[in-house]
Amino acid sequence: MYNPNSATERIKNHLAYKLGQAMINFTNSSSGGGGYIALFKKLYKIKKQHKKEQKIYQQTIQVFPQLKYPSLEACSDYEQALKYKFHLSYMLGEVLIKAYQTWYKGSGFKLKNDIKKANKEFQIFREIFKEFDQINSSILQGLIDNKQLLLKEFPRIKNILKIHQDYQPILDNIFHNFNYFIQNFDFIEEWLLSDDFKERYKKENHPYPSLLDPKKLNDENEKINYHNIPAELAWEMNLPLPDKYKFVFMGYGLSGHAALYNFFNRLIFCINWKNYTTKDIYENRKESYLFIPIHDLRDIENIKIFLYKLNNQPVVILLRDPIERLKHAFNHGWYKNNKQKAFDRYELDDSIDIILDRVAYNDKNDKNKVVKIFDFWLSNACFDYVVFINIIKTSIIFVDMKDIMPDKAFDTMIDLSKQLNINPPQYHEKKYFCEIKNSVFKYILPITLHYKNIVFFITLKQEKPNKNIELNFINHNILKLVAISIKVQNVVGFNFIMKKEQDYLISFFINFLNKLEIKVKNIKSLYIKEEEVLSISRSNFFLRNKLHVKMFSEYKELKKFCPDIVASWKYYQEFEKMCKELDG
Repeated sequence: MYNPNSATERIKNHLAYKLGQAMINFTNSSSGGGGYIALFKKLYKIKKQHKKEQKIYQQTIQVFPQLKYPSLEACSDYEQALKYKFHLSYMLGEVLIKAYQTWYKGSGFKLKNDIKKANKEFQIFREIFKEFDQINSSILQGLIDNKQLLLKEFPRIKNILKIHQDYQPILDNIFHNFNYFIQNFDFIEEWLLSDDFKERYKKENHPYPSLLDPKKLNDENEKINYHNIPAELAWEMNLPLPDKYKFVFMGYGLSGHAALYNFFNRLIFCINWKNYTTKDIYENRKESYLFIPIHDLRDIENIKIFLYKLNNQPVVILLRDPIERLKHAFNHGWYKNNKQKAFDRYELDDSIDIILDRVAYNDKNDKNKVVKIFDFWLSNACFDYVVFINIIKTSIIFVDMKDIMPDKAFDTMIDLSKQLNINPPQYHEKKYFCEIKNSVFKYILPITLHYKNIVFFITLKQEKPNKNIELNFINHNILKLVAISIKVQNVVGFNFIMKKEQDYLISFFINFLNKLEIKVKNIKSLYIKEEEVLSISRSNFFLRNKLHVKMFSEYKELKKFCPDIVASWKYYQEFEKMCKELDG
């Protein structure tokens, strides 16, 4: 009795395997002649016994369904077992079964030739298994499903595999997608034999070579293109990012990336790598850019794969003086209550102090806390440039954060739009680009204040909801930065209330804006300054050394690409000078 939990034993118990094995045994032990009658009797008995065993099994599981065998795929030796379907025993058995099933078509007369053919095919498969050790269960299943197609094109397939035998990544790709490789061999062969493939992938020993010609994939008139290839398969075959993506923006935290992210989003549709699946990214048909936030160390390997798969998309990287970045890391702040969010609702009769009590900051007098925060940011991926820069084969556009500050942002975005071939910002939008996005008001604004049937939106000037009407019923210095607005449908109601309660509303909002102004001044006093970051580094060897090691490895490389930007960093230069003085 064989073990039903062994895929190997179950395949060897298949009728095809048993018939073929009997035939091999006969050939090895018989000189022919009248012995063929004995062979046919033997084969008949095997078939009859097999049918009987199958009948007993079916009757048994009807009464005791719990005795049903697990699927072959569930067996622990399934991968090894599939190779038995390529044993000569199994292949000869398949020929005998086919001859029996189609005897009325005269298949018996072709049996001798079919047996010779099976022997020849067995030799071919044995050669394949001998030469290529990458063959796993999925490849074996592909061989089974496309056996005749493989045999038909075997000389050409063998030629491709031989030509690229010293380029392991493409062999891995071929075998990983063997079904598709066989079914679309003509297209793939042309590509893998082209000079373009050789120059772009093989010569560079590219770790993720495309299985299809990238130039043809974006053409809807081609038989095979991005529109008819399943997205998951496109990723598995290392197909490059579609040309619908105009560029990639790598968002390094603490560098003003949120502002540049918002600026780009005004000009072109964004696909955020963190929020979309690979399937979504490849299926996207809109003209877009891909935003990749750089923060979590666990993302590095997946990000590298995406960067390897760029077609011709340039990469935008925003840079900032690392001392300023650490300052910003400490001054970042957070919602005081984890339930708080943008546009939270408050009532006009709520305490103004409670309304504005929305943000918390670190205590810069707690030096241990300061060091821990700096250590945290230096230990994650947002200071890692080299690991990505060295694998990007397309152009890299480095942007200094100074160039997206209010006085330069609009001109910078016009320049970037030309380099990236996207629509430029319009002049009437200039004020939006001239406003600091991640300002001292973050986490306090935006909010909504409700009074009777009116909703007042308190936002930054350029972040007022598009269709809202800005109110100008009071004067206050802070209104250069902040806007009070209402929806169009609330205008009549607001005017009605103003006739009766103008003094109350003016008094409330002046008081509110006064307290907001004081709140902002108090927050600024909590901020750590660049000089304090340098001072803490000077007195703390652990922090100074970690910062120096990180900067030496990363910024040394950046100097090669954008020396002018690095040279302009005042505090970075002071830190380097300090390290030489203290540590030699």
